[in-house]
Amino acid sequence: MSKAKRTPGDVLRESRKADSRSKRTKVLATVDAMKAKGESVTFAAVARAAGVSRWLLYTEGLREHVEAAITSQTKGERRAKQAGRDASAASLATDLALVREENKALREERDRLKKAVQRSLGAQLDQTGTRELTTRVNELLAAVERTALERDEIRAERDALQRKLTETEDDLAAAREAGRRMLKQVNRPASP
Repeated sequence: MSKAKRTPGDVLRESRKADSRSKRTKVLATVDAMKAKGESVTFAAVARAAGVSRWLLYTEGLREHVEAAITSQTKGERRAKQAGRDASAASLATDLALVREENKALREERDRLKKAVQRSLGAQLDQTGTRELTTRVNELLAAVERTALERDEIRAERDALQRKLTETEDDLAAAREAGRRMLKQVNRPASP
């Protein structure tokens, strides 16, 4: 029995099927890895992490897997919020606004203190010996360093809150999109 000769079209079809299977396997593994790491699962994040285009994630078999992961995370987040363990987007936005205001106040205070130190040092030069002045300068430098460290900590906290807010907004957008698709699917008339 002789084997049928493969045409270039057959080879291309087989190659595309193998590539598709490989990408689909990679997407499924990426979703599972993201869930295991506790990373936020969104269509955009999965596409980026797996190195595939978004449209592939909306194909049958993959879409359901991604949506299930999003749903399980959403339920977990909802339970965490109900238990008071996680902050809402509004709470994070408020915290971010408060941190920004605190940063602004700290910068203003730093500038005020800097000017006061400059004025004070000028006045003390005439009245104080160099030993006392050196001690005072060292104390002031230590205070400036502490203020700079506090500022850096506040900036880091602000950046973390900003990242968390962005992730929450991405999750919200993905949840809305999934909701729209589910409503379309529910409202679609049944095929005979």
